[in-house]
Formats: sequence, structure tokens, C-alpha cells
Amino acid sequence: MKYENLQKLGKRLYFTADDVSRVLGIKIQSARVQCTRYLKQGLFVRLKKNFYVLDPKWKNFSKEDMLRISNFLQVPSYISFMTALSLYEVTTQVQRNFLESASLKRSIRFEVEGTVFNFFKIKKEYYFDFVKKDDIFIATKEKAFIDMVYLYSLGRYKIDFDSLDISKLNKAKVKKILTVFPPKTKSIVRRLCRI
Repeated sequence: MKYENLQKLGKRLYFTADDVSRVLGIKIQSARVQCTRYLKQGLFVRLKKNFYVLDPKWKNFSKEDMLRISNFLQVPSYISFMTALSLYEVTTQVQRNFLESASLKRSIRFEVEGTVFNFFKIKKEYYFDFVKKDDIFIATKEKAFIDMVYLYSLGRYKIDFDSLDISKLNKAKVKKILTVFPPKTKSIVRRLCRI
């Protein structure tokens, strides 16, 4: 069966119709048709146009795999906001099947098999202070906090301030990052951090 040959693709995080074409030794047009069939049969999961994951692999993805998928769905982007703060244990809120990232291109939402990937566009001058760890681009905890407050100050984000443990943030780093942000963001952050 052709699907058994596709198990070779399971070693990769995701694959395309071109990969299916190569593995099965068929033309690209036939590979696209095959992808559509496997998608309808529930054997493939579509991440976005022409990007797939084998269904059993999707069901067994780790949290780190989901973060990598989030980075891939919108390039460039980095994990931020409440998702990053949850990972850093700066918030008591635990987000299940919901990941948030900062993006340069556009604000967009992807829903894949019940998991939501939310991307918020931020200005280029605010797109900094993130790291690459284990092939995952993620904001520092201080930047994730400021990104969140920035969107909140614009009315584009809701925050449960009671869930945050501000004492886990490096206040000197917060002050340094904050210098480029608008006055309204600065005012809220200064009040919350008492800086």
C-alpha cells in the first residue's frame, strides 16, 4: 500500500506534495490528488496549504513539536504573549491547544484539528528580544510580557493580570526593552512592575 511507504515521511515534522511525489515515485499532480484522498480518509492532517502531517504523528506531538509547528506556520514569528509566559511559569494560566506568537507579516489564526495557532502582527521596531532554543523561536519572558501589554494598550488583547507573577521578571531588562515602546505601553508596564 502506498500509505505504508509514506511512513518514511513521519521522520519529518511536516511534508509537502513534492515529498509525497518523491517517496511514491509519482508525478506532482498525482501526489496532490493522493494528498487530498489521504486527507479525506483521515490519514493526513493539513497544517496549511500543501503542508501535511501524518495523523498518528499529529496525535502524539509533544508541546515542543507544537511550538515548532507554530514557528513554521507563519514565518517569521516567535512564541510570545501568554503562551511564552506560561512556559516560563510567569502565569498561572495554562493554555491547552492554544498557542500565541508575534509576527511581522500579518495577524492570522490557524485552526488545526482543534488546536489554535494565533499570530499577532507587531511593528518591525518591536520585533526583537527572542531566542532560538531547541529549534524554537521564543520571546524572553520580559519581552513576552511587554508584547502582551503593548497589544492590550491597543485594545487588541485581554489580560488576566491576577494570573501574572510580575516578581519573576527582571525589572532592569523590562526597563531596557520598554524604551522603544509607545507611552501608553510604558505607563501600564511601569505601573504593573512599579518601575
